Amino acid sequence: MDASLLKQTEFAPIDRDGWVKLAQKALKGVDFDESLISKTDDAIAIEPLYERRRNALLTPRKNPSKPWHIVQRIDDPDPVRANRQLLEELENGATGIALVFEGAPNAFGYGLPSTRDAVDKVLYGVHLDMIHLRMDVHPKSRACADWFVDYMRPRDVNPKTLSFSLGIDPAATLAGTGRLRMSLAALKASLPQSLSGFFSSDLPGIVLEADGRVYHNAGATEAQELGAMLSITTGHFRLFEEARQPIVYAAPHIGFALSVDQDQFVSMAKVRALRRLWARLQEACGSMRPSQATIHAETSYRMITRLDPETNILRNTIAGFAAAAGGADSIAVLPHTIAHGLPDAFARRLARNTQLVIAEESKLAFVADPACGSGAVESLTENLCEAAWKEFQALEHDGGILQSLVDGKFQARIIAARNARTEEYRSGKRAIVGTTLFPARQERPVTVLDAPHMPLPTDGVVHCEPLTFPRIDETLQAPK
Repeated sequence: MDASLLKQTEFAPIDRDGWVKLAQKALKGVDFDESLISKTDDAIAIEPLYERRRNALLTPRKNPSKPWHIVQRIDDPDPVRANRQLLEELENGATGIALVFEGAPNAFGYGLPSTRDAVDKVLYGVHLDMIHLRMDVHPKSRACADWFVDYMRPRDVNPKTLSFSLGIDPAATLAGTGRLRMSLAALKASLPQSLSGFFSSDLPGIVLEADGRVYHNAGATEAQELGAMLSITTGHFRLFEEARQPIVYAAPHIGFALSVDQDQFVSMAKVRALRRLWARLQEACGSMRPSQATIHAETSYRMITRLDPETNILRNTIAGFAAAAGGADSIAVLPHTIAHGLPDAFARRLARNTQLVIAEESKLAFVADPACGSGAVESLTENLCEAAWKEFQALEHDGGILQSLVDGKFQARIIAARNARTEEYRSGKRAIVGTTLFPARQERPVTVLDAPHMPLPTDGVVHCEPLTFPRIDETLQAPK
């Protein structure tokens, strides 16, 4: 066919109104809004058709010239076995590791022992200057930072060559356990001084973190998760202002962790929205040199199902793709059998290879912000920013996220969102493949590692009712 014929062909002009009329004709009387317009948990409307967004704002990951870090969780209670897992992950394509300690809200019943000896054993034989290392929030996170420094000191590692995140977030610990190791007043007084050495030495890593995963996995909406992270970072800023330490030095060392799930476009928009919200927050705080956000994304635990666990592989793939396309700087994929226990080598390998395929075969890392200009994703990003800012303002009206948790206000809003979502699954408005839709006739056996279940910490000062983390399939089994 002669391509020049296409240039001579004139297509009838069409606009949105014309398309809607044609769509309504095809619907044959079925309500357009009810059938073709859906809403997110934050009541954000998702239209069936969007126009291309021209002159859109590019929102890439922090360093678009390099791929994201492929992170594997190390959460085995046995440090020696965990070390073997760690080395195997790095030998087979992982570029980062996340040390998940017992008592962490995202440990899901397991985790490394919170001891200096465990850190030494699990990191044995690891070249820290060649990987990205993160430590997931747990009650002894401040002590673990010292263990990390002590581990590096005799090995003559140049700290400025490292890529790391210490993941210190007292709010996540409080939300997930209801406890802190000191009073809120003591925390506010001691934290800036105890961390000032990390900031003043200009280490190229994340020290403080705003961890939204604890709220997502408890049932929060996207806006609630984002709003919580904004309130956490505002609290961090206040601590340093009160200690008369410039926030401009603290901002580059504050990072974020969030959850991504099987709702691909919403998850992409959530990552992009967080970058814009972080820039907006710094501007509101008077920062003349706003730092770029460093975002770690982990696939959602609440979307994982116990029945037909192989379907979790598909959900994880969508979520991992969304995190990468949205611009996350590091990504961790939960093994598909995690609802059954501590995942074995095969499940860990599938989680790792999910990212390797996205990065190495799909070459997604070579595109900076692939969603830029998409009418749907741009609209979702902007609407999420607005909804998240309102949630942030609500938390600030409560006195900040720590006070809101102590008063039980934020927990109540999260539980209300969780209950509303559960009702939609129960009514059939939403479905879970393998659980409520197309359930397997016979479940296949699942292999997991033999490991003790680690309880939540019982020490420290009780401040609030902790959030719980029932998966969506678990909430469907609970009585109404």
